[in-house]
Amino acid sequence: MTQQVGPVALPGWVTLVKAPNPGPMTLDGTNTWLLDDGTVIDPGPDDAAHLKAIMDAGPVRRILVTHGHPDHLDGVAPLAALTGATVGEAPGWVRELKTPGHTADSVCFVAERGAERVVFTGDTILGRGSSVVAWPDGDVGAYLASLDQLSAYPVPGLPGHGPVLPDCAAAAAWLRSHRLERLDQVRAAIVQGARTPTEVCEVVYADVDPALRFAAEWTVRAQLAYLETLSEL
Repeated sequence: MTQQVGPVALPGWVTLVKAPNPGPMTLDGTNTWLLDDGTVIDPGPDDAAHLKAIMDAGPVRRILVTHGHPDHLDGVAPLAALTGATVGEAPGWVRELKTPGHTADSVCFVAERGAERVVFTGDTILGRGSSVVAWPDGDVGAYLASLDQLSAYPVPGLPGHGPVLPDCAAAAAWLRSHRLERLDQVRAAIVQGARTPTEVCEVVYADVDPALRFAAEWTVRAQLAYLETLSEL
């Protein structure tokens, strides 16, 4: 049966089980993706009801994760213990792409069945909004390169949070433009006299929800580190 997620219909071989962990950083909750061969991508939090929902949705034979943040990783060990699934061994029709930036260990997975192809984007590309470049682990230069890589995939993007993206390549292009615009704003804030990450954040991310200000400051620190590599600071 085809599952509808927002305006996009999932391929019949993919199922979404959403974790009950909504919040400012997780949007509607972590998206756990199940493939019909028993592959689970991002089991999400260690939540008994969520793990049961995953097992109820289909067989669990192998587990993959897009990166090591707890809202994606914490369910791995208990789900493996409950099901005997292997961890980290992708089937032949799922290809891993190294996509650092959000974190150093971030990856995406490209899955193909016949004429259908999708990209599981983890937190590299969210279903809405922009991802945090999580300094000090995250890296703006690496993130821009990862977006360049994903711009080669004009197929649905299945993110770690939020609705399905109709076109992963278009989303990657928009995010790259957005990041470059933010870098210009950081440069302008420095010219205006901002010196510390907090001061830059107050200028560039003045409209950010206070609950997310800490994440904005992480990104500012990563932006400043990137500009230092360009000898602009």
